[in-house]
Amino acid sequence: MHRNMHLRAVVLFLLAWIGALSLLPRGISDERLDSERVSASSVIFPVSGNVYPKGYYHVTINIGQPPKPYFLDIDTGSDLTWIQCDAPCIKCNSAPHPPYKPSKNLYRCRDPLCVSLQGSSDVKCKAPQEQCDYEVEYADSGSSLGVLLKDYFPLKFTNGKSTAAQIGFGCGYDQEVHDSSDLPYTDGVLGLGSGKSSILSQLTSLGLTKNIVGHCLSGQGQGYLFFGDDVLPRSGITWLSASSQSTHYSLGPADILVDGKAMNIGGLTLVFDSGSTYTYLSSRAYNALVSSIKENINGKQLKDATDDRSLPVCWKGQKPFKSINDVSKFFKPLALSFTNAKNVQFQLPPQSYLVVTEHGNVCLGILNGSEVGLGNTNVIGDISLLDKLIIYDNEKHRIGFAAANCNRLPKRVSLDYNGSWLPFGLPGFSDKPCSSSFDS
Repeated sequence: MHRNMHLRAVVLFLLAWIGALSLLPRGISDERLDSERVSASSVIFPVSGNVYPKGYYHVTINIGQPPKPYFLDIDTGSDLTWIQCDAPCIKCNSAPHPPYKPSKNLYRCRDPLCVSLQGSSDVKCKAPQEQCDYEVEYADSGSSLGVLLKDYFPLKFTNGKSTAAQIGFGCGYDQEVHDSSDLPYTDGVLGLGSGKSSILSQLTSLGLTKNIVGHCLSGQGQGYLFFGDDVLPRSGITWLSASSQSTHYSLGPADILVDGKAMNIGGLTLVFDSGSTYTYLSSRAYNALVSSIKENINGKQLKDATDDRSLPVCWKGQKPFKSINDVSKFFKPLALSFTNAKNVQFQLPPQSYLVVTEHGNVCLGILNGSEVGLGNTNVIGDISLLDKLIIYDNEKHRIGFAAANCNRLPKRVSLDYNGSWLPFGLPGFSDKPCSSSFDS
């Protein structure tokens, strides 16, 4: 699970050949911005992936001049975008593309973007031209270590305009993972949080899009990600104010309903995190929910599948299940209700919290967050975000959601671009996502 827990400066030497490289301008020139401002428009990325067995969703991003493609894991739970980098690579993982090769585009440690990564304005720099080193750590004990640099990201907008925005991102040359057998087959992470270092915030500061990001993840392995609000439906979206007490995309307080009945746990703060495969609840909420689910399925021809280690809680039937449709009749619908928004519920049908494993068993895709160091934080991961349009509106500090067919592009985009809108090289939606892992 990609949760951006903290960032800190580290003092590292950079090999001589890159340490002497000079800076390029910080962004697109004012003249280019004036002629190419498209803040009323949107950028859309095709998405590929699944919850099980792959474990993540990714987009294809082109970087550089000439542009080269990279697969990035979409992560609303962290800010910094980074890709594996040949600087040279100290510890890089198997990836679908060769590591990015840096050139004359380093950030210095006094640059505001670098300062924003450290969480403090009191950044210690040994020299004015010292490079900006970063380290990002995730809740699953994974991390990326590298240097902050910039390069051009070619963008095509829904209004037909194109540009190449110069964006800051991490050149990761030392990656640690919790389990090397569970690696997402990507080149890095696309950080979509609200912090200054996120690609969304940078595009907004350049005047290219509104500070809004959204995604629609299909349970059939497709979907789309977008920046801006040009593709939002004109109606049907439920909006809730985002928590002002969190640096993440957070809603609450909330309670859990089982078949329409409140569990009376209450006070749950929810973080929406597309970088997490599964949903995580604090121990108290998790234990109460598991007890309720087991009570409801008692005597329904399901038995504990203790030999299936795919997830902590699994059941088997009289014969192997082929899909969620085979087993959903045994389970009650869940929902999240919100204390400060009467009659508003975030629906969680069985498809939003169960998976059928390769063994033909059904497993609970809601896990105990306290066991992985999340404490009282409750994370709503990909499994519970499937087949819903989720919008993170940083302009108005709110989060929106609506039921959606994520296999289809927004209607206006399909009509305007007739299938040719794809901005980053994917020939279309793939029904064969790359291999991946369970990130816990």
